[in-house]
Amino acid sequence: MELSQALRFRSHRLPFSPIQHPLHHQQIPTTPRFNFIPNRPFSTTKLTVSAMRKPPIEGLSDELNAIARRNLDFAYTRRQVREAFKDVHQGLDHCLFQAAPAGIRTDEWYERNSRGLEIFCRSWMPKPGVPIKAAVCFCHGYGDTCTFFFEGIAKRIAGSGYAVYAMDYPGFGLSEGLHGYIPDFDYLVDDVIEQYRRIKARPELRGLPRFILGQSMGGAVTLKVHLKEPNNWDGVLLVAPMCKVADDLLPSDAVLKALTFLSKVMPKAKLFPQRDLAELAFREPSKRKLAVYNVICYEDQMRLRTGMELLKATQDIEAQVQKVSAPLLVLHGADDKVTDPKVSRFLYEKASSKDKTLKIYEGGYHCILEGEPDDRIFGVHDDIISWLDARCAVKSVVHASYH
Repeated sequence: MELSQALRFRSHRLPFSPIQHPLHHQQIPTTPRFNFIPNRPFSTTKLTVSAMRKPPIEGLSDELNAIARRNLDFAYTRRQVREAFKDVHQGLDHCLFQAAPAGIRTDEWYERNSRGLEIFCRSWMPKPGVPIKAAVCFCHGYGDTCTFFFEGIAKRIAGSGYAVYAMDYPGFGLSEGLHGYIPDFDYLVDDVIEQYRRIKARPELRGLPRFILGQSMGGAVTLKVHLKEPNNWDGVLLVAPMCKVADDLLPSDAVLKALTFLSKVMPKAKLFPQRDLAELAFREPSKRKLAVYNVICYEDQMRLRTGMELLKATQDIEAQVQKVSAPLLVLHGADDKVTDPKVSRFLYEKASSKDKTLKIYEGGYHCILEGEPDDRIFGVHDDIISWLDARCAVKSVVHASYH
């Protein structure tokens, strides 16, 4: 769930789930919900508690459903769950899995970063004999990982001659860290910079263009990366980026002060409201039903510190948006209700990039890379690849002119 939706769907129900001990990871977690009665002094607020269970996935065995319902707070459990679902994912009836190009070389590994966290990384390379045009480094969204739908997206890009790399942020996917917890957004950005700096130094990428691609919250990560190292990327690609909270969605000053205080007192508490966003994110109903198979993504209520850090990050980006200077491609669905396409237009207009392109897809929802009809999905992928091809061609001409 993105921050703008958390603010849009503010609820009177404030859910909280305590962290379970790792030895209890096979228990089916329940989430106590605290009902908050607004417009009363805090001392007189009534709290009632009810339990919630994750609903079973239709068509799965009881065994797999039990695995999917494990407490995912800890990375080793998320890794066990992912391993159990790898074959299930490849058999899903989605064009990203069924129409992926053959011969793509894939790899995955863990690296311990300078903060001592084990980071999960993946790569997709063109088939043997196909020269690499450039490197594309991916930043995933808040409710996503680099091991589900992006598998098919990466193969499509790699099939056009690109080396594609992705990582799970600390606390997301298969990387270490408390699930869904961002204690400091700048730490997360620095983790991304560190990991992709290592990757860009690989011998096979020497002298090649380097691009960074971010989707949704990953768009905010991508922009912060670019702002911290503006000369280290040959292009920035953003898909439905979360880079500014619309004015009508901002909480009041009083609410913001309360959230700021609570985020310091109980930062890991899940106190931002929850809503199932699949219906808003996926336009195609058949693909919307498959979203539940992304079983290691964070789909619980947003943690307090995470919410405040996302808000702070978008405010920081908004204040510096004119400093965005790299070649820029911004893609957005016109009917996106998760992140606002008007914000993408704001970014496009304010960015100082001389080479910038904005494309709004009529009728498109939030997940234009994976949740639209097949022809639209492939069309968006083709737009990305065409943009990359054009910039690589320019880079090659400029490089040749110096030799």
